[in-house]
Amino acid sequence: MKWLTVFISGLLFALGLGIAGMTQPEKIINFLDISGGHWDPSMLFVMGGAVGVNMMLYRLIIRRRHPVFEAAFTMPRRRLISRRLVTGAGLFGAGWGLAGYCPGPGLVASFSGSLAALSFVIAMLVGMQLYQLLQSLHQDDDVDADNADTAPRN
Repeated sequence: MKWLTVFISGLLFALGLGIAGMTQPEKIINFLDISGGHWDPSMLFVMGGAVGVNMMLYRLIIRRRHPVFEAAFTMPRRRLISRRLVTGAGLFGAGWGLAGYCPGPGLVASFSGSLAALSFVIAMLVGMQLYQLLQSLHQDDDVDADNADTAPRN
């Protein structure tokens, strides 16, 4: 039952991304182009809807003793803004702005056969592997501490 729920949730998410236009790089780039004369504010409604639903449901869900398919909620413990977090956020934003894709929409768009989306997903996977390689080469206390950033909530 858990995997069926995960599959249906992913399918709904992919459908929502498609309907909202998040799989169209030109729509994303036009949203980010606030001074170039092609600004498309429609993504504000997509993000506003997502944030609104999250704000309402988070409070209800977190009151439960545990998630439906897990023994406990896993909550972030670290509250520090680290160099790794800022670097990762910057790379994510640069990639989103340059390619017009972030991971979810890029993956969904790749199933359309779009060469640009497929290229993005391949580059993303290569980047993930490169990160894993660099992380394994530079094991230190800071990296170990950053990886241990969640704890079960009782």
